[in-house]
Amino acid sequence: MTFQESIIQGIPTTLPSKKKPDPNFSHAPKRKDILSIEEKKLALRNALRYFPKAWHPELAKEFFEELKEHGRIYMYRFMPEYDIYARSISEYPAQTQQAAAIMLMIQNNLDPAVAQHPQELITYGGNGAVFQNWAQYLLTMQYLSEMTEEQTLHMYSGHPMGLFPSSKDAPRVVVTNGMMIPNYSKPDDWEKYNALGVTQYGQMTAGSYMYIGPQGIVHGTTITVMNAFRKKLGAEVNPNGKVFLTAGLGGMSGAQPKAGNIAGCITVCAEVNPKAAHKRHEQGWVDELIENLKDLILRVKKAQKNKEIVSIAYLGNVVDVWEKFDEENILIELGSDQTSLHNPWAGGYYPAGLDFEEANEMMSNDPEQFKSKVQESLRRQAAAINKHVAKGTYFFDYGNAFLLEASRAGADVMAENGVDFRYHSYVQDILGPMCFDYGFGPFRWVCTSGLSKDLEKTDQIAAKILKEMIDASPEEIQQQMKDNIKWIEEAGKNKLVVGSQARILYADAEGRIKIAQAFNKAVESGEISAPIVLGRDHHDVSGTDSPFRETSNIYDGSKFTSDMAIHNVIGDSFRGATWVSIHNGGGVGWGEVINGGFGMLLDGSEDAERKLQSMLFYDVNNGITRRAWARNEEALFAIKREMERTPGLKVTIPEMVDDDLLSF
Repeated sequence: MTFQESIIQGIPTTLPSKKKPDPNFSHAPKRKDILSIEEKKLALRNALRYFPKAWHPELAKEFFEELKEHGRIYMYRFMPEYDIYARSISEYPAQTQQAAAIMLMIQNNLDPAVAQHPQELITYGGNGAVFQNWAQYLLTMQYLSEMTEEQTLHMYSGHPMGLFPSSKDAPRVVVTNGMMIPNYSKPDDWEKYNALGVTQYGQMTAGSYMYIGPQGIVHGTTITVMNAFRKKLGAEVNPNGKVFLTAGLGGMSGAQPKAGNIAGCITVCAEVNPKAAHKRHEQGWVDELIENLKDLILRVKKAQKNKEIVSIAYLGNVVDVWEKFDEENILIELGSDQTSLHNPWAGGYYPAGLDFEEANEMMSNDPEQFKSKVQESLRRQAAAINKHVAKGTYFFDYGNAFLLEASRAGADVMAENGVDFRYHSYVQDILGPMCFDYGFGPFRWVCTSGLSKDLEKTDQIAAKILKEMIDASPEEIQQQMKDNIKWIEEAGKNKLVVGSQARILYADAEGRIKIAQAFNKAVESGEISAPIVLGRDHHDVSGTDSPFRETSNIYDGSKFTSDMAIHNVIGDSFRGATWVSIHNGGGVGWGEVINGGFGMLLDGSEDAERKLQSMLFYDVNNGITRRAWARNEEALFAIKREMERTPGLKVTIPEMVDDDLLSF
């Protein structure tokens, strides 16, 4: 059967032969055995409802074994025979290019070169799933192949509920992931209801089909590292030979070494999973691999002496590195952590003192002991970090729930007031006031032709537009404009592409709209050979309500509300988005964040021109308005400037209160 025939078929008409996980891939850890006997029976009923009754006797036994062995029913038997990767849009069997573009993006998320655990349908973060099982994938692709421009596919946490009549201007797909009743949004609730097959953790861009590999975060990480060095060293000091110590090379964290190289420092990134470290090295995202601490110490001292720009992956635990660097008195200018601590008990963080395999075994066989080891490790890590900070290290939380989980473990990470954390998140110090409040965030696009020449053309177009804009830009955003011009001009030579021909660029609403308009015209003229998919990370100006990360610099008490993210996805849906998504969970944990995203196809049409102007404008200014209402100075500047530029925009501006009036 051809690729197109397989897509159109959906669930096979004859039962495929049994398959087992391929040992050459990285696989999700065994999940917690949390279901009762009756709940396990329910999980089997839920899984079997995808298939003809005649197959149930054989599949029931097989799925029960999967549940017992993996803690989930992935339906490995139904993994496609064809290779999964982002093909050219013309290769997908579809009635509309919008549907074909979504199929392309889904396959990019599941490409083994991109995905963390591809055979468990997990893209990044240890649990960021595109689907819960392979039946959902097969059905979704089939529905997309049949979809017309007047239908919408509704996705319930990976499950395709079906095609519903809508309109040409409606989104083609509406995605929700993990949208729980609030009292059922604790970590064990995810374990239970995911095991039952009724919800999933979509992370931020996995379950919304908008992940583009580590590149998706590398620009934001680069901006963060560059500005962290400016904050630590001064704006004019060169970071060559200065050390940035962090951890994690799995999914989004894999961008850190490349970002360090672009920023111009020594990056030391610890990773306990050898497959993850070797994968990033093979992809060119990290320069060197080192397997023991003695060699690491010698290599870092040499790099410091020679003022090198180099990225080093240490195959081991970062706690050992923090402690050993303290003993050896190696100065760390910047420190952070990007392990998946939003998922601390199921593979997001590996404790010191255990190797990767030992930790995985304890995780499944003795979860309470594993939890104790993780918390002990967090206390050790925080203690070592505190010693380095006393020597002059600038440490920032990378929004991965490190400080939150460290505090829950009893680590010494609280400020003197006993309420706030001792260290700020990178959003509080850097991305919030310098970028998000001004409307700058991770705009991205994918060339659906799959051709590198189209990506090169988009880079040239984006650079040209930013250069045209910078002269008229106010002083307040000149640094952002300069950083982004430098970024896009050097993007090609930094070899950032993994999977689809994609790019990311921090831009405000004005920049996004002008770049998108130019792309649409280039598609229309044939200068770019196929449509462009627009999107963004949910980690953006308006997409995410996350009190410990994206909205951590909201100080009016509303950072624990999620009105902004909900309005974002609703507002985008009727302003022209091709698909929209809203998730519980993300980089800081299940129950800790609500985040929304979109995708939009630019096909060179007048409709695309109309939609991009309306939707991109709202998608950014919704968040600036909320931040301005919170009295953020930079956001007040940005929204007042926007109202001057846009006659139809009128928002509520806060009155400032003199502090003297509140001294009772």
